[in-house]
Amino acid sequence: MLSGPEGAPRFAIKKNRRAFRWSEFVRAIIIGAGRGARLMPTTAHTPKCFAEVSGRRILDWTLQAFSDNGINRICFIGGYQIEKVRRDYPEFTFRHNTDWENNNILASLMIAQDLMEEPFICCYSDTLFTSGVVSAVLASDADMSLVVDTHWLERYAQRTDHPSDDAEKVTVRNGVVTRIHREIDDWEAHGEYIGMAKFSAAGAACLRQHYLRCRQRYAGQPFREANTFEKAYLIHLFQEMIEAGERMVHVDTPGGYIEIDTLQDFEYAQQRWPRLRHQRRFGRQH
Repeated sequence: MLSGPEGAPRFAIKKNRRAFRWSEFVRAIIIGAGRGARLMPTTAHTPKCFAEVSGRRILDWTLQAFSDNGINRICFIGGYQIEKVRRDYPEFTFRHNTDWENNNILASLMIAQDLMEEPFICCYSDTLFTSGVVSAVLASDADMSLVVDTHWLERYAQRTDHPSDDAEKVTVRNGVVTRIHREIDDWEAHGEYIGMAKFSAAGAACLRQHYLRCRQRYAGQPFREANTFEKAYLIHLFQEMIEAGERMVHVDTPGGYIEIDTLQDFEYAQQRWPRLRHQRRFGRQH
């Protein structure tokens, strides 16, 4: 097969260029309401995404990866220290999770329901990812696409403070995610969900429909592995949707991603990100 620049298949480059052209219609929603207690004292007085790696904030690396792909409309969902994000990034659209101490990632994301009438990409605020990762998910034609790191175990070899049984792992079949759960055995997992997902307008409508259904039924009650629906993670709703027959494809990236959840992760990122960020690997949609 003919190859384009940096070894990417030529058909993939054409697809990514097409994705870039319509990326101006895609909004990025960054979920960053939590405090990040495991990264203390780094987060004692600033949001987690303000932690600096290679001389720049995690948030600024995120913005560069999106901007490199033509995505400049940003919604930031904040809670802890949100006023500092408002001060430094007045160009953002903001949604405020005022009850961030008592809820979780799912509740945070759905505070931005009013912005989900159009395609969007969501991501966690404590992750580093290359521009190529964003390019790959933009190129997906599916209504709901989850980005999966297939080289995830390389990072976990050194993550003793955040072991693999805490990873949001996935199993797949014929290009579709069949399960997303922390209790998946390492040997069984296709990879780790990196916290990034893309939804078309139809996919976003499907996400909202299932969220509202589950909230009506489970509000104040246990929901899957969460003690209450309000404390649920995003992957809990994803698994609920998969079991209801919804189709989510996986977009694979062989690395190109680092989660910063602990001080150990922070040190790892300081060592690895300078080299990793120059990689422009194209992921694969199955």
